[in-house]
Amino acid sequence: MSTIVASEYRSSKIHPKKFGLWIACASIAMMFTAFTSAYMVRQAQGNWLEFRLPNVFIVSTLVILMSSAALHGAYLAFKRGNEAFYKGLLVSTFILGVAFLILQYQGWLAMRDIGVELTTNPSGSFIYVISGVHAAHILGGIAALTIALIHAFALKYQVTSARKLRFELTLTYWHFVDFLWIYLFTFFILQS
Repeated sequence: MSTIVASEYRSSKIHPKKFGLWIACASIAMMFTAFTSAYMVRQAQGNWLEFRLPNVFIVSTLVILMSSAALHGAYLAFKRGNEAFYKGLLVSTFILGVAFLILQYQGWLAMRDIGVELTTNPSGSFIYVISGVHAAHILGGIAALTIALIHAFALKYQVTSARKLRFELTLTYWHFVDFLWIYLFTFFILQS
């Protein structure tokens, strides 16, 4: 029976864990599509406070882009056998990921300071909720990065198929939440 499963895997060329991650990412994308659709429907009903997103959200967007580039560089260094560069970029990715969350929080404080609180108006509520749910998904990525860091520093360096797969799953998820934020940020800018 296991030979049949192994041959099916080789013929499909996609690991079941990768397939599962893609299904999860598609589900998350559908949820955020529903959020942004609800945003547009509610905006069309009126009683909508127009305001400009605080500039800290631009900074957080640049930070998440840098974190994604750093993780991709770490993955390439991992595959090429450059252990020091791999570890350094992995640490950088983690720090940038945490910085993104801190900047998101500062963005929420900046919104509050201009009078847009969670319960002030539906326009602000949507941004708090959507960006907050996204931040929760970033926390999931931070957890995956923490595990990647433990593997990088606690285990002997070697490129095995299992470690490469784990890294690819982390990389895919991190790129996904990065591009998801780009979509959300662009959506917020275009709708304001």
